[in-house]
Order: sequence, then structure tokens, then C-alpha cells
Amino acid sequence: MLFDVQRTTLADRPTLTVRGELDIATAPELAAAVDAELAAGSEALIIDVSETVFMDSSGARELVRSARQAAAGGVNLYVLAPSKTGGVRLTIDLLDLGSLVPIVGSVFEITSGVADRRARP
Repeated sequence: MLFDVQRTTLADRPTLTVRGELDIATAPELAAAVDAELAAGSEALIIDVSETVFMDSSGARELVRSARQAAAGGVNLYVLAPSKTGGVRLTIDLLDLGSLVPIVGSVFEITSGVADRRARP
């Protein structure tokens, strides 16, 4: 499956929708897209992995790097990973990425403020 990162908007926030396989070969493309969004001065950013079919440790590492970079710049970053994403959500849960990256299962968690009330390191 081809990899693609497309800039869209969800919940009135800039969003990077990731399609395909997020792995060692494609993680640098996501990194470049995240860096460009953060350099543009966005106050918030969503990385949507709803259409991502596979994620390896390189993809997981990129989500952590992106979250840390966003936090350092004062940007609210969320990773949208509904439970329907199957293997990707399983990888996120097995690696306990939620302890390092703000993971949400739906846009409602962001718009309702549920995600903001969760404790973050």
C-alpha cells in the first residue's frame, strides 16, 4: 500500500492524515510534515492514523518525537487512533504510547476537553 501524509482539518485544527504503512521507510516523511506544520506556527496539531494500516517501532518513535517537539514549542498535539485501527492501535497500546503521546480515540475527546483533562507526563 502506498504511503501518504495529507494536510486536512479536523475539529478546526490542522491535521496530518497518515495513510498506508508508517515504518522505517516512511517515518521521515511524517517527520518532515510535522516539522513543517510546527514551523508554520500552528498552535495545535492532530496526527490522524485512522487510515494507517501498519506501524512499526520507527513509526511509534516518530509519534513520540513529534509529541515532544510540539510540547517544547507549546503546541497541543493529539494522535487520533480509534480502536478500529486494529493493528496500529494494538501497537500503540502494547508500547504504552499513551504515556508519552496524547492518544485520542475520537475527535470528540479533543473538542469536549476530555483529552486535556488527562494527566500527561
